[in-house]
Amino acid sequence: MDEKAAAADLMQMVNGYQVSQAICVGATLGIADHLTNGPRSSDELAAATGTHPQSLYRLLRALASVGVLHEGAERRFALTNLGTCLRSDAEHSVAPWARMVGRAYYRDAWTELLHSVRTGENAFAHAHGTGVWQYRIDHPEESGIFDRAMSSFAPAIAAAVLAAYDFSRFDVVMDVGGGQGALIAAILARNPRQRGILFDQPQVVDGAGPLLRSASVADRCEVVGGDFFVSVPEGADAHVMKWILHDWDDERSIAVLKTCRRAIRPEGTLVVLEAVLAPPNEGARAKFADLNMLAVPGGQERTEEEFARLFAAAGFRLTRTIDAGPRISIIEGKPA
Repeated sequence: MDEKAAAADLMQMVNGYQVSQAICVGATLGIADHLTNGPRSSDELAAATGTHPQSLYRLLRALASVGVLHEGAERRFALTNLGTCLRSDAEHSVAPWARMVGRAYYRDAWTELLHSVRTGENAFAHAHGTGVWQYRIDHPEESGIFDRAMSSFAPAIAAAVLAAYDFSRFDVVMDVGGGQGALIAAILARNPRQRGILFDQPQVVDGAGPLLRSASVADRCEVVGGDFFVSVPEGADAHVMKWILHDWDDERSIAVLKTCRRAIRPEGTLVVLEAVLAPPNEGARAKFADLNMLAVPGGQERTEEEFARLFAAAGFRLTRTIDAGPRISIIEGKPA
């Protein structure tokens, strides 16, 4: 590749935020849902979304230029395969995530990435004067948007994990930091004789009932609210944690693991579900996710060796790592 072509490719990367924000706006307006039944004109979409007609057209034609939409005659727009993934009812909907990353408070943290790189401090706290978890508690609307974004990944991640790992050997499985129960519901549905414990902050698990009932597992799943830095329920022979440790630095991650170590049965199994960083020059998705951890919650993605050190510091030994897909690996541990 010559220098001119390289510069053009690099410029496209530099301007990537423009594409991202345009998709976020389209998702927030629900454009894909308005196109579910077929093409519509930009004026029709403006009326449906309460937006300025010409400005909306400019957004739509930009999205069409990158393949999210298709522009036909007379400013009529239709969904492409990419755009279909922005429908709220899509099996692998990206819309909830797109809506979240376009929020001003979230973008503001990324504008302070340079501060994090210079100091090692959390960009979000520098931008907002508080950590992201407290910010979301103080702003329930943002907390709801975040919860919906996380829930949108749940079915695909649960399917990938269940395809790669056998939970049937466990009598009681506890999902630590399990949100509103999507993962534990999938595990219990696959294993009808199993019991489960869903553990998360009280205000989070308060909304778990409908999901557990819809999966027909509510009668086999105990719902417990609490703080995993303080204690977790005893009695489980498998502790599952999905996308928990990457939210925290090593010190806080070890604290969570030590809490689990105190509660887990002697013969129990720790099942950590996280991305595992690839060798140098590979695995861009996880490595940019790692920058997101630096900028927003203040945590980090890790290599297998780094997970092994965390486990050892908390009284576990890493027994194996299983690749379950592009966004998730299964890092298994046993009490040491």
